[in-house]
Amino acid sequence: MAAFHYMPGFGNDFETESLPGALPQGQNSPQRCAYGLYAEQLSGSPFTAPRGINERSWLYRIRPSVKHSGRFTPARREHWKTAPNLDDHELPIGQLRWNPTPMPKEPVNFIDGVRTMTTAGDVHGQAGMAAHVYAFNSDMEDDYFFDADGELLLVPEKGRLRIFTEMGIIEVEPSEICIIPRGMMVKVAALDGEARGYICENYGAKFSLPDRGPIGANCLANPRDFKTPVAAYEDKEVPCRLHVKWCGKFYETTLDHSPLDVVAWHGNYAPYKYDLRTFSPVGAILFDHPDPSIFTVLTAPSGEEGTANVDFVIFPPRWLVAEHSFRPPWYHRNIMSEFMGLVYGQYDAKEEGFVPGGMSLHNMMLPHGPDAMGFNKASTVELKPHRLESTMAFMFETRFPQHLTRFAAELESLQDNYADCWTDLKKRFNGTPEGDWSE
Repeated sequence: MAAFHYMPGFGNDFETESLPGALPQGQNSPQRCAYGLYAEQLSGSPFTAPRGINERSWLYRIRPSVKHSGRFTPARREHWKTAPNLDDHELPIGQLRWNPTPMPKEPVNFIDGVRTMTTAGDVHGQAGMAAHVYAFNSDMEDDYFFDADGELLLVPEKGRLRIFTEMGIIEVEPSEICIIPRGMMVKVAALDGEARGYICENYGAKFSLPDRGPIGANCLANPRDFKTPVAAYEDKEVPCRLHVKWCGKFYETTLDHSPLDVVAWHGNYAPYKYDLRTFSPVGAILFDHPDPSIFTVLTAPSGEEGTANVDFVIFPPRWLVAEHSFRPPWYHRNIMSEFMGLVYGQYDAKEEGFVPGGMSLHNMMLPHGPDAMGFNKASTVELKPHRLESTMAFMFETRFPQHLTRFAAELESLQDNYADCWTDLKKRFNGTPEGDWSE
């Protein structure tokens, strides 16, 4: 990984080269590039976007990417869905939870191992997102992929990933995340033989660091902890396949070389990784349980201020110290829709049934909160300082309703009895201020 750091949404510029002198100095597109390379710009924003959010990188590559496009033919991936994806199943609305997705028994690579759980918004209007799971056990040796529909936020749960991008190599493990920008060519390998995790495909504005407001200059995710790769390239001439996702459809073409041939680059449109263990949480230090928004790592804004297209929120190890307060998340209904996953450990509001690799979906305005066991425990426990250890849950939260796919609705791992976790929440009102806490 690079010695420099990436600050999402702040327009900083980087440079890195695999061969000495490959980066031109003083101009981006010289008459002749060193090593016989081609200069090419990759833009992640309109040309006239304000300087602070204008994203572009100059790539110096063995072949221009027009040599990588070839002649595309349609391809099918039945389980990777794109919004709008409506009326795909007959399952009624409700609070939903799944056990982990099984690992494949036959050889499956990364892009063939993606399964869509929910879609939200409309990819054609570049608004909304999709929540996917991935499970694969075969490397993309001569297969390459780019997603023209959105950036991909990868959250590994099982197994390390080696992601070879146009701009270099990123290795990411559980407790880390990786962002692959829209249109970035990649191939993915499982360093431990097999891998499983989650993906947020963001159709809208790019992920950036949230404003801290009264928190000030420090805490939450700090810019210095976001890292970009150093330049690396493949110079191989063998039959290869390039797979593309474009407006919800898939296409592929055959090449006689690897498209990962960028020898040097500079700019601010780049893939990056972040270690969730470096997140510095803040919280209540006297009373009350704060809103989950204080755990936002990255946010993709919408056109409405304060209402995200999608937020990426985590619930990491932390101290609980609030006095005279119900410490787990309170019961609530929300205009936002919440897709949750668990990387490891236990989630404090759901100690039973929500397991690593599992998922839950609480759609807009559907009530949810701690199960009966969690409520009873949190209501009667001695409120001394307590540290939540060995836990990492996350949430993809969006302003749009998340529509379930047929795959998700018919998964055998769907917990039919999830709603029963609230059945034992008994009436404790008895007309007295103390209430009825007898069991």
